[in-house]
Amino acid sequence: MQSAFMSEALAEARAAAARGEVPVGAVVVVDGRIVGRGGNETRATCDPSAHAEVQAIRRACAALGVERLPGASLYVTLEPCAACAGVIAAARIARLYYGAADPKSGGVAHGARVFSHPQSHHVPEIYAGIAEAEAGSLLRGFFASRRG
Repeated sequence: MQSAFMSEALAEARAAAARGEVPVGAVVVVDGRIVGRGGNETRATCDPSAHAEVQAIRRACAALGVERLPGASLYVTLEPCAACAGVIAAARIARLYYGAADPKSGGVAHGARVFSHPQSHHVPEIYAGIAEAEAGSLLRGFFASRRG
């Protein structure tokens, strides 16, 4: 089932790329069903916080009428940045599954390592490298076409 949810996140990433956004996608899963989804929307919304995982979490919370998502799983195609990791902690996401590592801007295994910090109030279970090759390929292709 894990790969099916990451496939949905990859579909969100492809849709983001088609809109001219950096191709990152995310879905929030509760009790085996997707309750929130999103792709990067920073350019479309002129909002630097409109990352895929934040959009998916916002939509999941709105759909369920809650401010936190204990028990939820988040599938995202790229290692979350430090800001997104903070939102994941605030939302009390139980499990984080991500695809490609982000040595430049990641905040989970790289950079700030938000969940390793003693001030992190919540630490989800973390599963890295899910569909890593496809997620990385989407990103590399997107940026190569921009340099082109």
